[in-house]
Amino acid sequence: MSLLMRVSRSCVLVAMGLVSLQQAAHGQGAPAMQAQQVAASAWYVEGVSSLGSPFNQNFISNAAFVVTPAGVVVIDALGSPALATRLLAEIRKVTDQPVTHVLVTHYHADHIYGLQTFKDQGAKIIAHQAARGYLHSETARLRLEVSRNELAPWINAQTHLVDADVWIDGDTTLTIGGMDFQIKPVGPSHTPEDIAVYLPAQKLLFAGDLVFRSRIPYVGQADSRHWIVALDSLLGFDTAVIVPGHGPLSKEARKDMQLTRDYLVYLRLTMGQAAKNMEPFEDAYLATDWSEFEHLPLFRVANRMNAYNTYLLLEHEAN
Repeated sequence: MSLLMRVSRSCVLVAMGLVSLQQAAHGQGAPAMQAQQVAASAWYVEGVSSLGSPFNQNFISNAAFVVTPAGVVVIDALGSPALATRLLAEIRKVTDQPVTHVLVTHYHADHIYGLQTFKDQGAKIIAHQAARGYLHSETARLRLEVSRNELAPWINAQTHLVDADVWIDGDTTLTIGGMDFQIKPVGPSHTPEDIAVYLPAQKLLFAGDLVFRSRIPYVGQADSRHWIVALDSLLGFDTAVIVPGHGPLSKEARKDMQLTRDYLVYLRLTMGQAAKNMEPFEDAYLATDWSEFEHLPLFRVANRMNAYNTYLLLEHEAN
């Protein structure tokens, strides 16, 4: 390739990059958001199977809302204030009722950076008290600082972390407009503060990130042993529909929880054996047969990290 052609190609790529950044800054090309009805009084929006980026406004998780005679209850606030504003617009297509409560399934960034939008609307935030330690930690501050760079302009200097107004510490039933919301702590699992929300009248379960459907779960620093136990406990609900933290709606509770459960069990089995045998992680990872899961979205992005964190966890559990 000639020097002129290389220069021309570089100019085109730079121009394309600038156009893409301009589009991101104005929300052009952002993933569509459309509320889908999942029960008589409930709707959800589904995030994309991708990493958070300026081009998807960090729309990588699900959120939901329930319309009651006394107001709207939102479950999770999405990954940026702009997304929360878009979610409010979807709510307004269904009802003029105010958003009175937001239930936070856990305090990961893709579920909470939109909280300030709902707080500004007067909503009461409810979460599990185990999140308090993280929320006021250096880790949370640094995560937000990184997000202001990586997810600009959607996460910026005005984006801030929001405390809950009510911190729960045990099974809690919230009754709003005559509708019961059964809030069940299920952590430490995906996070220490995980909660699930069940609407018995509609047999509807909001599972948060205990359930990843049709994609690889993000394990991170999870307590995978308790996560498996928690999934088993959620099967105790008489559930017709599950809204997972990520991925499409589920109408087959046992089958769709099984993917997350089977993946966690396999991680613990393979990495646990390697840790027990004091086998180096890299050797163990290369020797493991991942064929059952490698076709799933985000496998190449998340699986090695999940395996490594599980390897470290099981080393710690063995000591």
